[in-house]
Amino acid sequence: MQRFAAVIRLRPEKESEYRALHAAAWPGVLAALKRARIGNYSIFLRDGLLFSYLEYSGSDYAADTAEIAADPVSREWWALTDPCQQPLDTAAENERWAPAEEIFHLD
Repeated sequence: MQRFAAVIRLRPEKESEYRALHAAAWPGVLAALKRARIGNYSIFLRDGLLFSYLEYSGSDYAADTAEIAADPVSREWWALTDPCQQPLDTAAENERWAPAEEIFHLD
């Protein structure tokens, strides 16, 4: 199992919309995540920053996340959620959620 964390800004004027979307996350989006062997997935909000954490149990993260990106339901979901977000200034080009480095873990 691998752990992944990432951050992105939440546009303040879109907070209620973003919260509403995630309060009723689409079953098709959740199914795509599970097919990609992603679990224990959480998104936290603090001071305008979204922090995501997930656990991946597969063997090819790039291939599995590419399948999510190709999923029509996930793409439709992103068309609604992406405008709510603003990548960090330090994010790489074409990177939305900026990866966070794990510096401590306790099992």
